[in-house]
Amino acid sequence: MAVDYTVIVVYLAGMLAMGWWGMRRAKSKSEFLVAGRRLGPTMYSGTMAAIVLGGASTIGGVGLGYQYGLSGAWMVFTIGLGLLALSVFFSARIARLKVYTVSEMLDLRYGGRAGVISGLVMWAYTLMLAVTSTIAYATIFDVLFDMNRTVAIILGGSIVVAYSTLGGMWSITLTDMVQFVVKTIGVLLLLLPIAVVKAGGFSEMKAKLPTEYFDPLGIGGETIFTYVLIYTFGMLIGQDIWQRVFTARSDRTAKWGGTVAGTYCLAYALAGAVIGTAAKVLYPKLGSPDDAFATIVKDELPMGVRGLVLAAALAAVMSTSSGALIACATVANNDIWSRLRGVVRPDGEAHDEVKGNRVFILIMGLAVIGTAIALNNVVEALTVAYNLLVGGLLVPILGGLLWRRGTAQGALASVVVGGVAVITLMATHGILANEPVYYGLLASLAAYLVVSLATKPTDAAVLAAWRERLAGRDPELVSEPVPAHQ
Repeated sequence: MAVDYTVIVVYLAGMLAMGWWGMRRAKSKSEFLVAGRRLGPTMYSGTMAAIVLGGASTIGGVGLGYQYGLSGAWMVFTIGLGLLALSVFFSARIARLKVYTVSEMLDLRYGGRAGVISGLVMWAYTLMLAVTSTIAYATIFDVLFDMNRTVAIILGGSIVVAYSTLGGMWSITLTDMVQFVVKTIGVLLLLLPIAVVKAGGFSEMKAKLPTEYFDPLGIGGETIFTYVLIYTFGMLIGQDIWQRVFTARSDRTAKWGGTVAGTYCLAYALAGAVIGTAAKVLYPKLGSPDDAFATIVKDELPMGVRGLVLAAALAAVMSTSSGALIACATVANNDIWSRLRGVVRPDGEAHDEVKGNRVFILIMGLAVIGTAIALNNVVEALTVAYNLLVGGLLVPILGGLLWRRGTAQGALASVVVGGVAVITLMATHGILANEPVYYGLLASLAAYLVVSLATKPTDAAVLAAWRERLAGRDPELVSEPVPAHQ
């Protein structure tokens, strides 16, 4: 395994070097949090695809293929559909807002009063998303070095925290672009064809597996519907995704670059399912479907190639982990801490702004590593994250973009009612039940409609300023709006 170890060590060293290089570029808040809003189509597409395709999409996607066959592609497929919908219908408007967080968008649209509460919900989502990615290091490093779970989480998490803290979004953008290339080569160009060949080709796979493994809907209609609710809609509103949209050089870059990334996700979804199906032929009695990726890599790939594919798995985990980490820190600093202190500074070149965000990334990174060590179940942690996001924030965000009559009181009621409903239903029905997201979303929608219609319409001046900002005709407006209650 010496060659494989060398590949992995060189890759990890490269991640840290890019963090150091990014530190030299991140001299302002805009540079540190959104890469100066100047990514072109190639960089934007690659980094967007990298952040949405994490460990769950790679290791989990192969595991679903092992368990259900080709229909196991649906989880990652719905992620791609969500990214396509965001890019085609909303990303241009989001990019023109020139904000840093989703909560700032809500304050602009509704005139304040929802920032801290919506920030808390978004913070919980981004924290749990970062935790799930960090837990996945244990699986990869166990295959590589037979490493203790806690040590693996600390090692992988520390590398991500280091380069994210050093250079912020510039470091993350550079590392994500490398990770995108490594994932493409490792998973699509190497592991996919090798797995199919080792399994005897598609004809042999069909001969050895039940016919339902090749049924596009074999995973079940209700499961597919739940994936759409959680992942497709989750892609539309997550801070980690929006923060990447904010990095686009123009609204055209956000629209078409995101469309390319979404299409790439669809191909990645199918590749993971096919690899998992091949693994089922080769190893029909694995203890857990999530072991399929590591097993086929360890046993079937030649020296060197194995190291590159494991680096691809690390890349998948690190890209999502770093994106969720900077989103978590941005929300904690800008939407919660600054608002609770009553301090909202204008964007500027001041180094203390960069220093403050750097400190928050470090603090949140340590919290993520500690939480990841304490938790064991990746699926449950990810489900909690997306249930809170969709149940609490989907309605007020999309309502603000699509319905003029929505009000601040309606948005606030929607966040509170939806969030409480989701938490209550997870406690009573179980974290993995479908009811929390179904009924939480319905409760959020009902609260938004009823309270909005029962309260005074949003002030005309607020709506006028919102329309100007959406149209990109108000470039002088301060990037961090002061909420009305301050």
